[in-house]
Amino acid sequence: MNGMVEVVNKNIKKIIKKMTVNYKDWHEMLPFALLAYRTSIRSSTEATPYSLVYGMEAVLSAEVEIPSMRKRLTALCHGQCYQQRMAKAFNKKVRLREFSPGDLILWKVLHVALDSRGKFTYKYDGPFIVKEVFDGRAIILNYMDGNENALSVNADALKKYYP
Repeated sequence: MNGMVEVVNKNIKKIIKKMTVNYKDWHEMLPFALLAYRTSIRSSTEATPYSLVYGMEAVLSAEVEIPSMRKRLTALCHGQCYQQRMAKAFNKKVRLREFSPGDLILWKVLHVALDSRGKFTYKYDGPFIVKEVFDGRAIILNYMDGNENALSVNADALKKYYP
């Protein structure tokens, strides 16, 4: 299975190493290590192996006796849901700037100019002409007189120029 069993065994071995004091008692910690592995969330599937097999989360015996632990886990889930909602709301407001060859743009000044005028210093250089746009939001610029700029620029440092 493409080494999947070896990866699982390696992870369980790491868990057992952290739990044992002496190498002779590893067999006593094996059930606890397996439980920890089966009930921990994997980042690749964002689910536990137990929930993938049985379709529901495992209820530990301690959770039955101590309901506050289940409440803490539920609160943790709500915290993750809150983070996802906040990220979705933030990403909804983000506007991607679309550039195409021939557009006039301004390039944000990221360095301190020698003739710095404090807050009255120019914030953008330009205008420039977009020569080529790549998939990774990299853009090659030309000067207005036709000379090509040697650097590719990230689109985050650009804005459209309207004469």
